[in-house]
Amino acid sequence: MLVILVYLSKKEMSQKNNLKQFNIVIVGIGGQGLISLIQIISEAALLEGYEVKTSELHGLSQRGGSVETHVRFGKTIYSPLVCQGGADLILVLEMQESLRATYYANSESVFLMNKLLIPILEEKNLSEDEIIKSLKKFSSKIILIPAQDILKKELNNAVTTGVFMLSYAMAKNLIPLKKDSVLQAIKKIIPEKHWEINQKTFELAKL
Repeated sequence: MLVILVYLSKKEMSQKNNLKQFNIVIVGIGGQGLISLIQIISEAALLEGYEVKTSELHGLSQRGGSVETHVRFGKTIYSPLVCQGGADLILVLEMQESLRATYYANSESVFLMNKLLIPILEEKNLSEDEIIKSLKKFSSKIILIPAQDILKKELNNAVTTGVFMLSYAMAKNLIPLKKDSVLQAIKKIIPEKHWEINQKTFELAKL
């Protein structure tokens, strides 16, 4: 397993907070909660006074197909779509889907990936090492996290993988959002009966 850890210093984070915009691409497959995740990020950004635009490019969630979503927030946002090479953060919930997001990557883009490979029927499936090798052609800033394994071990539940990844990104200063804003967003977006598991997930990611 290859894990390349990269995170921003407080000084670098301050510089990012002064940027006019922050661009996130989230990829995964249907059933992984990508839509809820972009709603949480969007709500948190709104609470912090940012202008926000989002887009879902592939809506095959009910069939377990590829799902790609964009979240852009900042002082002024004109388009909901991240441009080619314009992603600051690429959040990956299933590893093979990361290859679909390379269009948006540049040398400074961070790939934050859940260590999960789901075989695609009737297609050649790449190994973990092959995927990492391909991604390194676009950016060396790659973080591979066994999010689902951690959640299953600690909470006996992996349905909150997206929230875990978001919290991890915040803990490593990869995204300019505040903890209080995200927790408020979770309470607004997620049904009350699921608040406790999401709170535990959020705190667990700091480990």
